[in-house]
Order: sequence, then C-alpha cells, then structure tokens
Amino acid sequence: MDAAAAGPQRDPSRRKGWGRLLLRVSILVLAFVAMVGFSVVLAKVTLTPSPASAELVKSNLHPGRSLRQYAEDYTFLAACKQAGGNLVLGMPFGVLLPVLVPRRLRMLRMFLLTVAVIVLVELVQGAVVQGRAFDVDDVILNTAGALLAYLLVGRRLSHRYHVLAEKPPAAPGTDPQPRTKAARGRLRKR
Repeated sequence: MDAAAAGPQRDPSRRKGWGRLLLRVSILVLAFVAMVGFSVVLAKVTLTPSPASAELVKSNLHPGRSLRQYAEDYTFLAACKQAGGNLVLGMPFGVLLPVLVPRRLRMLRMFLLTVAVIVLVELVQGAVVQGRAFDVDDVILNTAGALLAYLLVGRRLSHRYHVLAEKPPAAPGTDPQPRTKAARGRLRKR
C-alpha cells in the first residue's frame, strides 16, 4: 500500500500544538471571565449605598485606625468578619491577575494593579456612595489578601500556565522532560 492510499498522515506534534493553544486560550478566557465576575461582585459589595450608616462613617487616612476600632468597638466575631471580609475580597486578585499579566515581575505587577484598583474603588466609595468612605485599612487588608492568595495559590497556578504557554510541543520520539537534575540544569544553562 502506498502513502497516498493510506490517507493523509497527521503530525502528532501539530495536534499537540493546537491542543496546547486551545488549553491556553481556554484558561485565559476562564480567568478573564472570572475577573469580570469578581469585578461585578466587588462593585456590588463596595459601591452599594448604605444610608443608615451615613452619619457614622468617616474617611480614614491613618493606617491601623479602623483595625483598632474593630478591636475596641466590635465584638470578636464582627471584627473578624470585617477584617476577614476585606482579606477575602482581595484574594481573587492574587489568583487571577498573575495568569493575566506577563510573567516578568508578575508579583510586582499583581501588587500594583491590586493597589490601583482598590484605591480607585475606595476613592469612588468616599466621593460618590452614600454611607461609604475611603479607608486606607481596607486598601491594606485587600492588598494583603491578594498577596496571601498569590503566595498560596496564584504563584503556582500562574507558573504552570506560563510554562504551558512558553513550552513548545515536544518533537516526536523525544523525551519532553529530562529525567535527572543534571540534565535539567544543563537545559536551563542554554
């Protein structure tokens, strides 16, 4: 039987390349959709007016002032809810942004983007939304939540994604991963 009669031969490395591209695009789309969904939740939680607390709320530009107030004036559970809620609110930044931003200086970029978005949200709260005010402690807690999530999950997740994005498909018949540490070290030095 000749090659023409057997039908077209497909190159397995090309199929892997398309599969890898489809996986990368799917991950990016999923991360982007999750970030948009999170942004909607963030806006709903932070930009909803609270007329009942309009007289009670004051802007805070002194780091630690609100945290002291939570400790002194709130019950333990209410203080944990307030501080913990702000930590949790920043966590999606630490998981999703590292996938969406370029690999170089990933942690720094994630940190700066998180701070910029949270400061913007807090400024809008203080300037426009009734019963809400700018609070620097919210910025600190949200950013700490993003850093914590980055260190626990986002760093590994984004590393795997970016390695997947950069690694070309292996040629047929080659070993995609060197089996020894010495072989991996030689590849890194190239």
